[in-house]
Amino acid sequence: MPTVPEIITENVIKQLEQGVAPWRKPWSTSVPRNLISKRPYRGLNVFMLATQGYGSPFWLTFNQAKQLGAHVRQGEKSTLVSFWKFNEYARENGKTGELENKTSVLLRYYRVFNVEQCNGLKALYGDDRKPVNPIAECESIFAAMPNPPRIEQHSQAFYRPSADMVGMPSRNCFESPEAYYSTLFHELTHSTGHKSRLNRFEEKATDHQFGSESYSKEELVAEMGAAMLAGIAGSSHATLSNSASYLQTWITRLKSDSRLIISAASHAQKAADHILGKTQDEGRDSQ
Repeated sequence: MPTVPEIITENVIKQLEQGVAPWRKPWSTSVPRNLISKRPYRGLNVFMLATQGYGSPFWLTFNQAKQLGAHVRQGEKSTLVSFWKFNEYARENGKTGELENKTSVLLRYYRVFNVEQCNGLKALYGDDRKPVNPIAECESIFAAMPNPPRIEQHSQAFYRPSADMVGMPSRNCFESPEAYYSTLFHELTHSTGHKSRLNRFEEKATDHQFGSESYSKEELVAEMGAAMLAGIAGSSHATLSNSASYLQTWITRLKSDSRLIISAASHAQKAADHILGKTQDEGRDSQ
């Protein structure tokens, strides 16, 4: 029986094999959220739900629809949502005989349907989409980042951990404002790995070498973090093209490590939360 990471990775690989990197696919709705609790989904769930092509951001389980007097239409397929389950328990210390508090962590999942897959829900939810200025929203996110890195104009876009500095070409060098902010969000996500922020970088790899395993993992975190921030801001732009060689590289990596996508999505969510100025408790309030 496949494990939860294997199920999730299989779904992502299917999208990659169809020529789409799910963390780059833009979405036009608000961040996906549960219809009942109104809480937004987090981490990889954002991409698993937002890339399904539905116009509504609201999702719910089969039983939740039933409880509202609605029903999922016959033949509709569900989408997987994963979550971490924490259990507290006591265990006796074999040496001291005293009880010690322990915590077990298990990855679990359940399945949800978009409200557009259901009958009898139209009167119960409203479309909370509203026109926004994506440039203003992007600028607001950038300006509000706590403890930001130094920004310097440069001929290339990069983040240098040793100097805690982001290099960015002039905005006029980009083909569109969306492209500029997408690139900036990518580099800002990198910067959250600095020891003064989330301390994500390995001690011996503060400047990741191109092509190395640590570089590849960090690039995936930055890609997904930038996509999260762009989605929140209402802006959508792919920082890189979905070339066949690029997609094949990720297919190979994900097939060899089923937990890579889950780990990267978790780090990307923490990075996005940090840039948005959310506290740890605020992050836990969402799924």
